[in-house]
Amino acid sequence: MAATYAFWLAGRQATGEDTFDVTSPWDGRLVGEVSVPTDAQVEEAVAAAHAVVDEFAATPAHVRAAALDHVSKRLAERTEEIAQLISAENGKPLKWARGEVGRAVSVFRFAAEEARRFNGGEAQRLDTDLGGQGRLALTRRFPKGVVLGIAPFNFPLNLCAHKIAPAIAAGAPIILKPAPATPLSGLIIGELLAETELPAGSWSILPVANDKMPALVQDERLPVISFTGSEKVGYAIMDSVPRKHCTLELGGNGAAVVLADWASDEDLEWAANRIATFSNYQGGQSCISVQRVIADASVYDRLLPRVVAAVEAQVTGDPSDDKTDVGPLVSEDAARRVETWVQEAVDAGARLLTGGKRDGASYAPTVLAEVPADVTLSCEEVFGPVLTVQKADGEAAAFAAVNDSKYGLQAGVFTHDLQTAFRAHRALEVGGVVIGDVPSYRADQMPYGGVKQSGVGREGVRFAMEDYTYERVLVLTGIDL
Repeated sequence: MAATYAFWLAGRQATGEDTFDVTSPWDGRLVGEVSVPTDAQVEEAVAAAHAVVDEFAATPAHVRAAALDHVSKRLAERTEEIAQLISAENGKPLKWARGEVGRAVSVFRFAAEEARRFNGGEAQRLDTDLGGQGRLALTRRFPKGVVLGIAPFNFPLNLCAHKIAPAIAAGAPIILKPAPATPLSGLIIGELLAETELPAGSWSILPVANDKMPALVQDERLPVISFTGSEKVGYAIMDSVPRKHCTLELGGNGAAVVLADWASDEDLEWAANRIATFSNYQGGQSCISVQRVIADASVYDRLLPRVVAAVEAQVTGDPSDDKTDVGPLVSEDAARRVETWVQEAVDAGARLLTGGKRDGASYAPTVLAEVPADVTLSCEEVFGPVLTVQKADGEAAAFAAVNDSKYGLQAGVFTHDLQTAFRAHRALEVGGVVIGDVPSYRADQMPYGGVKQSGVGREGVRFAMEDYTYERVLVLTGIDL
């Protein structure tokens, strides 16, 4: 029998009147049954969070840090159990699920560290002009209010952690909505938070249906929204609440650039294997997965067969098998969409080099070349295990190809040249440039986010804390400086 999961309302377990089923995208089996909060329970959670804003902001740093440390340690202790849950509800191969738990362990640990040192204050002398003589300004950061965190399905534990941990570290109450397809991992965080001494009302985890979200988004008691998901939904949220603070981590069309100096056999093998791995990990369902390879003309013919071979070496199948590299997509509908986009590209003249086959919710790792610039696969985020490879005549053409996208999340540049690295950093219209590797690298403490249609604001624990807070200056008068 699959377990029935309660939700977390103002720090305590609760159940509603209805439930919904969470099923495995791999084999359709029932993974768990989730209780759905009623409208009255959602209102109770919002009211409780709003009521505790001042109290939580004043909670000593050591209390918040201890709670975050506790969650980090407990996640580590339950790694295998939680990894199996992620794999079951999401279809993510077990080895990647274990890695996700490890990242969430780090996120809560980083947040505990930041809670202890954040908001230390900055003193500024104002006597640089006569009118400021005897005056000193002290700047501190204070929470903007309750955070509404909206998490996606592709990293069902770690992206919940990226909403919850910075909010607690900053002293901001949070209401988290996990993705309907994958709510179980986020609810596990509630079990661990309930073991701490955080104030009642400072956090809730509510598996609310998507059609109930507009009312929450509009609620004036929730002045900060942190959303990770699709471009369409993210900008619809921002447009509907122009006076709220919104952090949006949206889609990408990740490019890996292989330049002429990355030319030895060892270089090309490394690049091909990294590209193959990170165009297919999580079934390609990552905003920074490799979707485009842009190779200098001088290395293109040597790189392409290596990429195809490395992609074909990816092990597909049952996500619960430790040997599996690529599992199913989150649903059969998602796989059908990828199938349609690939077929459109082939019909328009693209060369299918490997893959291109669907089996239920699974889609074979796929490589295409000579893809027309105007097909959907070139313009949109595929969010599946599909890779396109194109040739560029030199560095400038390669960088222009990266920028020829409405998205700008991260890019990878394979080069050994430091000057080229700095030129890439200046020229590429993205939120992050990774040198010597794919765009899929993310350290959870670094600033992470995009430009153009990839969103606004930054995640990464300290940077999210800055988004959740604002500066308030205190001017002291009559100070003998």
